[in-house]
Amino acid sequence: MSHGVTKTIPQSHGQSTVNALYDGPPGEFEFHMAGAPSKLEPGDFVYTIFDNQLIGRLEIIRLEGGAVNPKSGRTRTLIYVRTPGERLPQPVPRQAHRGTRYYDGEDWPES
Repeated sequence: MSHGVTKTIPQSHGQSTVNALYDGPPGEFEFHMAGAPSKLEPGDFVYTIFDNQLIGRLEIIRLEGGAVNPKSGRTRTLIYVRTPGERLPQPVPRQAHRGTRYYDGEDWPES
């Protein structure tokens, strides 16, 4: 099993954001996480949810702490992932949520 976190891609970002993460050119993308992660490190994954479906995962390449949320003033960690990521052949139902949740990869197919 591969560990990581789930993040929901807001509907307002649309299918174009999903396509850029999984079908775009090589690069990196930044996610935010409140506070400092206790169980996350490079090599883990960010599993993405869009339209109440687990659609894929992206490998974490680095974590940068000490960033500040401009709206609340609270600290957050920037999670940088490698793109393009691995898209599931068939999405798996998964409830969308706010924020970041730890995830053990239980719905991810074995390699």
